[in-house]
Amino acid sequence: MHEIKSDAFYDLARSYDPGGEGHFVGAVDYHILADDGPYEGLSSHREALRIVFDGFVRESEEYIEKVREGLGDEAADKLDPWVYDMDKAREEILDPGDFLYCPEIVKFDHYGNASYDSEWRPGVDHIGTAVPYWYAVMEPVMGKRNRPEDFKRVNEALFPEGTDGLDVFKWTTDWSDYFDDGLEWYGACCWSVYDRSMNRYVVMVVSETD
Repeated sequence: MHEIKSDAFYDLARSYDPGGEGHFVGAVDYHILADDGPYEGLSSHREALRIVFDGFVRESEEYIEKVREGLGDEAADKLDPWVYDMDKAREEILDPGDFLYCPEIVKFDHYGNASYDSEWRPGVDHIGTAVPYWYAVMEPVMGKRNRPEDFKRVNEALFPEGTDGLDVFKWTTDWSDYFDDGLEWYGACCWSVYDRSMNRYVVMVVSETD
């Protein structure tokens, strides 16, 4: 299995985050992977996560070395590379239609904040927990807020054959310090999706705070 570095979806993602690093839409960081071997269900999803998080570890190590070069050993030695332990990750299978559910905007308040026709609403009970996928796309802490049409556009680009061929897993977020920021406030999320019609995986992660 390997991560796909060039895909039309990434061009779309960059239009939502010009000049940004990675492939973000809203608070969601997307990673597309392909595998020459057969699909083996849960174990294949775990392998997709391992590859993505191996990349995160490398990036954090490279960042520390840049700090070392620019600011010296003392500053670099205060930093630790990200780590993860896949043995601690626990999965929950999701219905693809529920996962890709898109609420509509009911109204905007005086400050331009949107209210949605969804049973899920942000609040103190949800601090540091997983947020719905639609919320992570449309209501990030930083950057552009997106609309339902953007959410649908993103998912049509990712899954052009629809939901019939999708296997979706939601993962716990207590197995890597990558998620520490999100667990502090906005929310931490990890999903993996296998699309049978395209024979590829999409790993989506969220970790934001204020």
